[in-house]
Amino acid sequence: MSSSRRLSCGLDFCSVADIRKCLQYASDTGFDFVCLPIVHPRYKREFLSGKAKDRPGAFTRSELILLSTGKLCFPFSDEGRTNRKQTINEIKEQVRPSWLAGQSEKEMLAPRKKNCHLNSVYLLERLCDSMCPTDWSTMIVGKLSPYINLDFSDETTCRLSQETLAQELMYANHLGLPAVMFTLRRDNQINLARLINNKMQAGCTYQFWVHLRMESAAVAASYYLTSPDGMGDTTVVPTGQHDTWEWWNEFRSLCNFDKKLNLALEVTPDIPSSAELERWLGEPLKCVMVPTSLFVSNKKGYPVLLKAHQCLLRSFASLDLQLVVTGAVRHGSITYYQQYLDHIWQRMSAIDPLLAFARGYEDYLQCPLQPLMDNLETHTYEVFEKDPTKYNEYERAIYCALVDRIPYEERDEKEFVVMVVGAGRGPLVRASLMAAHKADRKIKVYAVEKNPNAVVSLQAQQAELWKDKVTVVSCDMREFNPPEKADILVSELLGSFGDNELSPECLDGAQKFLKEDGISIPMSYTSYLCPIQSSKLYNEVRQCKDSNKPPIHQYETPYVVYLNNKFQLSSPQSLFTFNHPNKAAIIDNSRYKCLNFKVCQKSVLHGFSGYFDTVLYQNASLCITLSILPETHTRGMFSWFPIFFPMKEPIHLLEGDNLAVHFWRLSTKKNVWYEWAVSQPVPGPIHNPNGRSYTIGL
Repeated sequence: MSSSRRLSCGLDFCSVADIRKCLQYASDTGFDFVCLPIVHPRYKREFLSGKAKDRPGAFTRSELILLSTGKLCFPFSDEGRTNRKQTINEIKEQVRPSWLAGQSEKEMLAPRKKNCHLNSVYLLERLCDSMCPTDWSTMIVGKLSPYINLDFSDETTCRLSQETLAQELMYANHLGLPAVMFTLRRDNQINLARLINNKMQAGCTYQFWVHLRMESAAVAASYYLTSPDGMGDTTVVPTGQHDTWEWWNEFRSLCNFDKKLNLALEVTPDIPSSAELERWLGEPLKCVMVPTSLFVSNKKGYPVLLKAHQCLLRSFASLDLQLVVTGAVRHGSITYYQQYLDHIWQRMSAIDPLLAFARGYEDYLQCPLQPLMDNLETHTYEVFEKDPTKYNEYERAIYCALVDRIPYEERDEKEFVVMVVGAGRGPLVRASLMAAHKADRKIKVYAVEKNPNAVVSLQAQQAELWKDKVTVVSCDMREFNPPEKADILVSELLGSFGDNELSPECLDGAQKFLKEDGISIPMSYTSYLCPIQSSKLYNEVRQCKDSNKPPIHQYETPYVVYLNNKFQLSSPQSLFTFNHPNKAAIIDNSRYKCLNFKVCQKSVLHGFSGYFDTVLYQNASLCITLSILPETHTRGMFSWFPIFFPMKEPIHLLEGDNLAVHFWRLSTKKNVWYEWAVSQPVPGPIHNPNGRSYTIGL
């Protein structure tokens, strides 16, 4: 299955003499948008003193040159009159309104009334202006002047830069540009961060793209330098003032991780380590800039990328970003670069059903299901039932259990009782019957379901298909009083965190009608926790406000989300394990555990991702499992996305730090909830105390 997501590719210009020709050139060569300076890079303005301060004329181009009706924007100029007839022929069939239908050109040119200077052409021109938006807001990313330096030691330069920045940003807002790009050339850009942040807080309509190289120029140059004596290694370690990620991290932290601040990352000839690349994947990337200098010629003379850079672009393919080609044309035509990038983008495969299913849901926050409190809708059941892998594994587990527990010689005499609790619309009932058929064993199935709407589907299938093989029971499994005890208890009550849909409480209440030697499928499940960095998720959480809940409720609520734009700070660790049937003398599903993670490199903690794995059935020779843990994810299964536990405030971490997180699972007679807190390296508040923001109803 090839990727259906089309590549959006832009073309970068250092300066532009004619914007119209520039846009036409980019369009003809297959590009979707252009990046160009708002003001000519060499046109410096003087705002304080000097002759240039009073220089007449506009400081940059007028927006009128890009009105989509072209020369019609000045309808009564001499040039406009000369080309009026030609322009009418080009547009009258596309935008002629109903009140012009059937008019000749002579009638269109004639005044509609004797004393009215407006004719049909003029009205048509004005209609075109209102109907067709300009290209400024759809095809152009503006670039700030490169000489703007707000953190220079000279006060005059700083003041001039401040005025220049204010002027260009104001004009960008006037043009309606979708984004403004500027380059971060070093660390300690405090004043620039302050002014950009002020602009975002004031409610600017555009986004900011921060242009950064993957590796700083100093690090790249050090690979080719030798020490003065010709001995030793001169390679600069990318830390502190030479680490572009630290420049970015400082800048976005000063801007409070604002969602309008995005990253335009430039690929460098020398690719950083895999750990550094993974860290970039956790940033809000908007575009990846590919210099033409990275391309080499193939046997036919066309531009191609080296394998390493191809793999690099492949790692970015899952993110919703754009590519921008920058640099001089080195292979005959700029279109070759766009065609090649589109070619390798289309070759990015999405053969995993999970990727295909999750498309469109990347980093989209969803509230976890509460099936005990709410009756699920048919759409939800339908989504779950589309997962063939999960039910195939359930069927295999039931098959193995029947073969192990009913000897072949006794297959005609023994009949096992299988109780499917939480039967929904019957997928596990069908899996049980199919497993019995394949194993050539006799079973009797009880389908227990509390949702009266789903019971209708069960009863219909019983009447039409299952007949007396299945008994449908409409009640809560914890209140069911069966006429006989079960040999096998089958359920699919697991949530994204294993126990977050109250599987322990439900199965503990249902195990009373399980025989002494009876088994449960699943037999056990374990939750896992992993610290992650994700500015995108952090900003998504910040938007989840509710006036009826505590002001910080969004930071104390777990979310189900398909994690995409994220970086794992350490490997996941196991948290809570539940076994069924529960043989404990006193059953208590409250839990507490402290996990310690070793941070692999300098990063920012935005929250914790949660996963689970489960053992459906196990004997001496095999173990049938399901897992959403990244390292052991069951291939082809998409029934569960991970869960995300956010932090109220991001925590900056250093390489080698010990990150200690405390996690609780607590309950009352009515509710279950989680609490979590970080104690090292910086102690923080406990999230969701007493379940004030989020509980799971029993």
